[in-house]
Order: sequence, then structure tokens, then C-alpha cells
Amino acid sequence: MTCLFAPSLAFRHYNPDELVLGKRMEDHLRFAACYWHTFCWNGADMFGVGSFDRPWQQPGEAIELAKRKADVAFEFFHKLNVPYYCFHDVDVSPEGASLKEYLNNFAQMVDVLAAKQQQSGVKLLWGTANCFTNPRYGAGAATNPDPEVFSWAATQVVTAMNATHQLGGENYVLWGGREGYETLLNTDLRQEREQIGRFMQMVVEHKHKIGFRGTLLIEPKPQEPTKHQYDYDVATVYGFLKQFGLEKEIKVNIEANHATLAGHSFHHEIASAIALGIFGSVDANRGDAQLGWDTDQFPNSVEENALVMYEIIKAGGFTTGGLNFDAKVRRQSTDKYDLFYGHIGAMDTMALALKVAARMIEDGELDKRVAKRYSGWNSELGQQILKGQLSLAEIAKYAEQHQLAPQHQSGHQELLENLVNHYLFDK
Repeated sequence: MTCLFAPSLAFRHYNPDELVLGKRMEDHLRFAACYWHTFCWNGADMFGVGSFDRPWQQPGEAIELAKRKADVAFEFFHKLNVPYYCFHDVDVSPEGASLKEYLNNFAQMVDVLAAKQQQSGVKLLWGTANCFTNPRYGAGAATNPDPEVFSWAATQVVTAMNATHQLGGENYVLWGGREGYETLLNTDLRQEREQIGRFMQMVVEHKHKIGFRGTLLIEPKPQEPTKHQYDYDVATVYGFLKQFGLEKEIKVNIEANHATLAGHSFHHEIASAIALGIFGSVDANRGDAQLGWDTDQFPNSVEENALVMYEIIKAGGFTTGGLNFDAKVRRQSTDKYDLFYGHIGAMDTMALALKVAARMIEDGELDKRVAKRYSGWNSELGQQILKGQLSLAEIAKYAEQHQLAPQHQSGHQELLENLVNHYLFDK
């Protein structure tokens, strides 16, 4: 019997130079590999020690191991042919035992990364600061009850923003890993909201001060590690941005697994961000609806991601953002090639999803049906309502005078689901 699939390190669907809707596939997708899951995680979990044998994770001088890690990382980026990468500050540099050591180590490693980028042509999609792992951040960073912890976090963010700017990064991400609470019994919600609001305002001020032309991004997540996080989902982040006058300054980096944890579909979060005008970038992965934590698996559903790419491409595509694989191999995946299998499969998944999305856009049937469904709002009555030319009482008077008796029109959900399957599976 012939095997229909043999393990391969070749792409089946991703071709960076293939034109899709008149644009190179690489330019549509803007793939990035992440530093943390790929090169920092050692395979440990809550119930077991590290299961991976990574030479750069062995005992030794921290700064030399960081340089060895950078060698491996850029070799991986080159072999995988991804145009971008992403990092947290302490992914690429030893944290050290003091603030002075942190700053000195990071400065050294930024020079190393700059040289690697120059040599390889790989660019930085985004940088960020890890303000959640160290025990000092147990009660948060910007929302911490201690202003000295707040100040340490500010130092990390300033330093990571400056590094991102120096390295030509196209975005800077802010993920509030512990910006939330475990119990309301010891939490002042108003105080913490004011703190993080001011922190974000200062981040925006610093962006303009240093001349960083990239995009600032908040990454929503509902919980984990805290019980409840303040950046719960896209809609919550938008409300926060509006409150502090930041909706024109900060966008969102949407992670698929975080949407799952918030009880939303990935499609919903992408569409919501686009509708609210704050869509920025994507962490492409997947979660497990049967589990209540962040599994960070590689994306493998063309069905799910075709709808995501449809929304993104229909809205004009990425500008500074891209598809970062915030995903990790499983703890049992200890073969050195598993890192490649995971990324190659994910890149093929997103490439095929892009092709399906292109078919949906070229055919235009979904758009036509949505436009027809809302066509009544193009009428004189609809336009007067939307333009604020009628009060609530005037609309009620109109309905009475014209004896309105509207009839429900079918939403044709089943037909549209069949149509999407046609794009997915018909050749």
C-alpha cells in the first residue's frame, strides 16, 4: 500500500513568490517565528521537568549561552525562510541579578541581534518586554500596588522599545500577563485601571519622543496566569483605549488561543478588531476548546483560518503586522526536526487559507449577499437615521404614519455555510 503522506521538510502550499490577488504570498502573510517557545522553552510543565535537549540551554555563562541561542535562532529563521522574528527582552538576553546587569546584558545582545539581522536579512516584526515572569511581578507590573515595581517595569519597557526601534522593528507589543487580579478582596479596580491607563499613555509619549514609526499593540487575553485580566478581549481593550484617549494610538495583536479562552472564535476577534479600527497583527496558533489553558499549538485548520484571512485581506491586509507563530511543539516532540515540522505545517496551513480567502474574494458572492441583507439602509429612511436627521420620536411617527409592517427575511446561514465549504473543498 502506498503512503499518501511521507514526512517532509518541504512546503506543499507556501510559495513566497506566488502571486495571490496580484501580491506576493510572502507579502500577504508576513510570517514570523517567535523566540520564546522555539528557543527558550525546555519542555517543562507543571508536572515534569524539561524534556528537550537543547545545547544552548545547558549550564554555562549566561551571556555566552544567549549568543549561542542567537546563532541557532537565526540559522533556524534562514532555513525556514521566514522574513521576520519576534522576542521578549529576556528571551534574547540574560536578566541578570540587578537592573544594571539587565541593561548591560541587553545592550550587548541588541548589538548581536543587529549583526545577525544585517547578515541574514531577517527583520524584527515586533519586540516586547517580559513584565510577568519575575516574582517581582506577582501582583502585576503597571497595575502593581508598589510604585517601585511599576518603575522597574517602565525601565524594561523603555529599554525594549528603544531596542525594537534600534533593530528596525515594525511593531511593539504590550501583553499584560499579570495585569489583572486573583481576588477582589485585596484589589482596587479603579486604582489599577488608572495606573495602567497612565502607563499606556507614557508608552505612547515615549514612542513619539524616540521617533518610533511602528505600531503599538496590546495583546488581549482573558485569564492565565491571573484569574481575570484587564485586556480580556478585543472589545474590552477598545473600551479601555477609548477611556484613556488611546484608540488612535494603539491597536491589537490577536492570538487565536486567547480568543478560545475568552469564549470567542478567532474569526470573531479578528472581525471585531477590524470593525473597531484597531486591527494590527496576529499570533497564529490554536487552542483546545476542551481545555481551559493556553496550549499554544501550531495552527492546522484551513477551515478556521480561511475565514480569518478573508477578513484580513478584505480589509486591506497587514500594514506593519504579520502572522507570528506563537506556538510550541508538544513536550513529547523531542526530535530536532519537530520544530521544523510544526512551523512548516503552520505555514502551509496559512498559505492554503490565504488561497481559499482569495477565491472567496474573487467570487464575491458572500459580499454580495451581505450587502443585499443590509440594502435597506441605503434607502432614504435608512440614511436619515444613520445621519442623525431623525429623532427617536420622529422615527416612531414615521412608522405610525406609514403603517410599517416589515417581514423577516431569511439569513440563509445554511446556504452560506455550504458556500464556504465550496470554496474550501471544491477544486
